[in-house]
Amino acid sequence: MAPYRRISTQSHGQPPTAGLYDPGFEHDSCGVAFVASIAGESSHAIVAAGVEALVNLGHRGATGADPDTGDGAGALIQLPDAFLRRIAGVDLPPLGSYGVGVAFLPSDPALQAQCEEHIAEATADEGLRLLGWRDVPVRPEEIGPTARAQIPAIRQFFVGAVGIEGPVLERRLYVLRRVIETAVAGAGLRRDRFHIASLSSRTVVYKGMLTAAQLPAFYPDLGEDDVVSRFCLVHARFSTNVLPRWDLAQPLRMIAHNGEINTLRGNANWMRARESKWRSPVFGDDIAKLRPILDEDGSDSSQFDNALELLTMAGRPIEHAVMMMIPEAWHRNPHIDAQRRAFYEFHASLLEAWDGPAAIAFTDGRLVGATLDRNGLRPARYCITDSGWVVMASEAGALRLPEESIVRKGRLLPGKLLLVDTETGQVISDSTAKEALGAAHPYAQWIRDETVYLDELQAVEPAPPLDEATLRIRQLAFGWSEEELRLILAPMANSGQEPVGSMGTDTPLAVLSERPASLFMYFKQLFAQVTNPPIDSTREDLVMSLVTTLGAGGNLLEQGPAQAQRLEMPHPVLRNTDVEKIRHVTQHRFPTATVPMVFHRDGGPGALGDGLDRLCRAASERIAEGTVILILSDRAVDANHVPIPALLATAAVHHHLVREKTRTGVGLVVETGEAREVMHL
Repeated sequence: MAPYRRISTQSHGQPPTAGLYDPGFEHDSCGVAFVASIAGESSHAIVAAGVEALVNLGHRGATGADPDTGDGAGALIQLPDAFLRRIAGVDLPPLGSYGVGVAFLPSDPALQAQCEEHIAEATADEGLRLLGWRDVPVRPEEIGPTARAQIPAIRQFFVGAVGIEGPVLERRLYVLRRVIETAVAGAGLRRDRFHIASLSSRTVVYKGMLTAAQLPAFYPDLGEDDVVSRFCLVHARFSTNVLPRWDLAQPLRMIAHNGEINTLRGNANWMRARESKWRSPVFGDDIAKLRPILDEDGSDSSQFDNALELLTMAGRPIEHAVMMMIPEAWHRNPHIDAQRRAFYEFHASLLEAWDGPAAIAFTDGRLVGATLDRNGLRPARYCITDSGWVVMASEAGALRLPEESIVRKGRLLPGKLLLVDTETGQVISDSTAKEALGAAHPYAQWIRDETVYLDELQAVEPAPPLDEATLRIRQLAFGWSEEELRLILAPMANSGQEPVGSMGTDTPLAVLSERPASLFMYFKQLFAQVTNPPIDSTREDLVMSLVTTLGAGGNLLEQGPAQAQRLEMPHPVLRNTDVEKIRHVTQHRFPTATVPMVFHRDGGPGALGDGLDRLCRAASERIAEGTVILILSDRAVDANHVPIPALLATAAVHHHLVREKTRTGVGLVVETGEAREVMHL
């Protein structure tokens, strides 16, 4: 096959990262709904009702200066087997033994042909058969000029398998999609030029840069009587801080999302750090083909979808994966039973919460459900009818139903699940689903056997007190100012609370200041940006937890007692006695080493860089010796040794270990005289 000619990664008018625009800040705030049947049969009426609900939620979507171009709309349904056999133009194997892909291809014929060659080659390499292609009928005249100028070529392709079906085939199609995406990206086409909206033996996606009302007009397929499904999951997009694109329209492959993922940067960084530890009996050597899991060119919603897809494909039920990613407020909730509490505690150190505000509708092709994050700041209403329909939407009335036909209705509460099993015809309650998952493994026993708590460790002698005569020297060494001592440290010491001051400070940003500033100050604006909701662990004690764990991180894709091995602390800020406990911990599972966080004063212009290199090298050496907890300490500051800024040292070690693929095998403790404000911590 001829290689790709390199092309610009800039899409049709879509700006790259430049100036104040950064695609990393892409978020969604949208309308979401699903209609599902518990009557036991697929129907076109379900699809039509889902589309009607989408149109009624159109006000939750958005348009730009071109009022006929929407931010995005889409529908996710089960594979309509009879319809596909009628229009595919190829002989399809039995349902469950073939998959359907939906590809957004470049409009350039030469590039389109090369993308299709990539798909064909990857399919053959993965031991599957490419059965044929189909041009998806579309009506470009129904959409706005902005969307029409960026419209991709939309084609379906059919993939068959010999001797495999069900979950095994679904997993093989997942691996195939990742292989295709990696190959095409390596040839120079980003996802805004080439995108596989879905590739599944269970579901198919219709979506685009459309308004809600344009979706059924643009895709005639959705009006065909033999396009049937037991559910229809729909989404109208309101993209915030981002320009719309065809590939970012939702539904994605497993979810539709109303809200934002405000913890995305940390979620993405930790997923990247964990990848080296992944082992899975169901993937085997194919696990290497999946990395990196998160598509950084995607939105917060699409990256959430990436992570959920991995957890589900690795063998967890989808509701289990959702509970891991969006846990309810469990730590101080007196109404949670012991089994469920153990479930959440076990998973808390495996995967951090993907916090919203978020309302998520999700499906694995059989189950369809919805959940709210633990803060519950997005609406989700549902009702069940006497004809066996379950309707969930971002607001009541998204689907007009006779009041006398509704047998039950309500709203989703924070952290709660609504589950519909379309095969067995059951609506599974939150308590039933979570009781079953909590009892699936002996989580409480694993925690009792493997987890060590800080207050259980034997007390040791504290480190000798520092010489008060050198206090002013140390304050100068760490950059403390008279203003900080008077306005910040003294009030904190007197009241135990962060001092409150005016937001209208006239202090220039550190990068623009002529005076020296600590490294923390260069990032203050980034960390000070508004959170939604405001972070206040005292007043919002029920939904927030400061519990922190140290120790070797387990394999995210497996479950067993090894994943419960950790040292747990009630909060991340340690007293000197706590640090000494950790430094001298006797448990053989948590060997600890201290690494000096300093550099030589007389080392010349490159002294700081040399110090960082030594620090990272020492961290690697300690880990090779079996260390599980590293203490980065600048206690060794003296006349000849200058402290490396704690933020810089911590970041350097963290990213060095991520590159070495050892980061999740070690916990970091920072012992520093530099951090003194809440923002620094």
